[in-house]
Amino acid sequence: MKDIPRFLAGFKNFQRTYFCDGSTFFTDLKKVQTPKVLVIACSDSRVDPAILTGCEPGDMFVVRNVANLVPPYEISPGNHGVSAAVEYAVKMLAVEHIIVLGHSCCGGIQALMHPKTEQLGEFIAPWVKIAEPALREVNAKLVGKDAALRQHACEQAAVLVSLENLLTFPWVFDRVMRGEVHLHGWYFDLQRGELLSYLPETGTFEQLVARCETEDPA
Repeated sequence: MKDIPRFLAGFKNFQRTYFCDGSTFFTDLKKVQTPKVLVIACSDSRVDPAILTGCEPGDMFVVRNVANLVPPYEISPGNHGVSAAVEYAVKMLAVEHIIVLGHSCCGGIQALMHPKTEQLGEFIAPWVKIAEPALREVNAKLVGKDAALRQHACEQAAVLVSLENLLTFPWVFDRVMRGEVHLHGWYFDLQRGELLSYLPETGTFEQLVARCETEDPA
């Protein structure tokens, strides 16, 4: 298996950068982390938020799950992994920004849209149902439209569902109202290589970082 040796070589590069040759990068970081940004991203291997944004260790607190979803606030018995991470980031780390990072070609949203054709197993189906409000919106507004357009729309609408669900957490809502926490909805189009951001004023996702300019062939 080629992957494991490659990963170990990658760790050695990381080690050389941050721990060898007198590096003091982790001198303070080993004692405490102070990220000011929480990113809720998808587990998809193509959309690692730290890689996409060129972050260093300690820059962001990250939660990753299928389809970058945030469930609504509830305190019933159960395993609330995402909610626990949000609570830690907001209450203990006092993050100032929460970014929900969606992306194109999302398998989780595809599973939501086509449950009969996807092998959903035991846990995926109930999890992606968190984004059902997004699917209902797409079904109501884009009847008969191109499948790719509907997928994009549902992926972006699911980001908004997660942002709305964040506001059901009382301690998130209070901090947002006081201007201590700012919510952001981002969407990475991995086909075009551009980053979009949701603008509440227009109700649309607009370019935050445009796609690369391609040179005209000689």
